[in-house]
Amino acid sequence: MFTGLVEEVGQIRRIGRKGEAMVLNIGASAIMNDLKIGDSVAVNGVCLTATTLEGGGFTADVMPETYRHTNLSQLQSGSKVNLERAMLSGGRFGGHIVQGHVDGTGVIGSITRDQNAIVFEIKPDDTQLFKYLIPKGSVTLDGISLTVVHTSQSAFTVSIIPHTIGETVLNVKKTGDTINIECDILGKYVDHLLHYGKGHQETGAGKPRSISEDFLANHGFA
Repeated sequence: MFTGLVEEVGQIRRIGRKGEAMVLNIGASAIMNDLKIGDSVAVNGVCLTATTLEGGGFTADVMPETYRHTNLSQLQSGSKVNLERAMLSGGRFGGHIVQGHVDGTGVIGSITRDQNAIVFEIKPDDTQLFKYLIPKGSVTLDGISLTVVHTSQSAFTVSIIPHTIGETVLNVKKTGDTINIECDILGKYVDHLLHYGKGHQETGAGKPRSISEDFLANHGFA
């Protein structure tokens, strides 16, 4: 689990490709002091496993499923990437619960200034993500914990302080670039519980699996 607070910006040194499978060799420094083989690292918000440690960096495998549904497929030698190690149990929880399981990608529609902030407009490729995106709710973009400012039928915006711009890959992003989106896990679980098993019956119990308004009312929640 991660918190969406990027620890450093690393650089892709080499990429091995075989079809839609990749091996990334990533140069890093700040996260290397206690990184071990087998540790989880969020790379642009994608949870990967460090497979080797070598000369101020590490390698990680990218499987085809990840290749197809994230912007890691667009990386090249020299590309910058956000890096965050898995959260320590005794550390500060400065962002929100981030799994490193990207829900989809979006395109940066515009980048505008609002006094001391920079506003990014993101257009998700999958409109189904909008049910998890609410104003003042949390969203993760390329591994960065951010707050949704506004949503429309086709886009949402986030407002970003200069420090975050300067310390992440957002400072090299431009209009038209692809960005990884992970929605708030709480919203995804609530949605799943509300809709799971509709039209089906619990084996041997004769009761629907899903949580309904009647269920909530009968159990003191409404």
